Amino acid sequence: MTHPAVGDAAPGFSLIDQHGRHVSLTDFRGKPLLLVFVPFAFSDTCTNELIDLRDAGALSEDKDVAVAVVSCDSLYTMKAWGDVHAFNESLLSDFWPHGEAARAYDVFSDDKGLATRGTFLIDADGIVRWLVRNPTGEARSIDDYREAIAALD
Repeated sequence: MTHPAVGDAAPGFSLIDQHGRHVSLTDFRGKPLLLVFVPFAFSDTCTNELIDLRDAGALSEDKDVAVAVVSCDSLYTMKAWGDVHAFNESLLSDFWPHGEAARAYDVFSDDKGLATRGTFLIDADGIVRWLVRNPTGEARSIDDYREAIAALD
């Protein structure tokens, strides 16, 4: 069975953001969270996805949605990546224990030591309402994110 599935409680996590702050899933309670796992900061596809998220503005006209991008890179890499691309949402380091959050969301590649491309839309109560997993080199669509967010109750 793949974990988590739509309708499941989202696995908890405690990660460090690009500013060195501890961030957990419970910090996002009360509004939807788009949790976006990426393989590597600064790689072409990951950077294009980050820029797309930055440039998308609000992903919903009527819902306040938090966005958190997660990579197994160090917090220093995440900080530099966010600074270079003026990304102001949460960039979370899943560096140590290496890939622990990615494993909990079943998007960690043991062979490559990276998070694969998985996105989870988690509602205000911490339930997974939508998810998508793409192959490593295949970018996800902002329009798909918007549709999934629009479908939230």
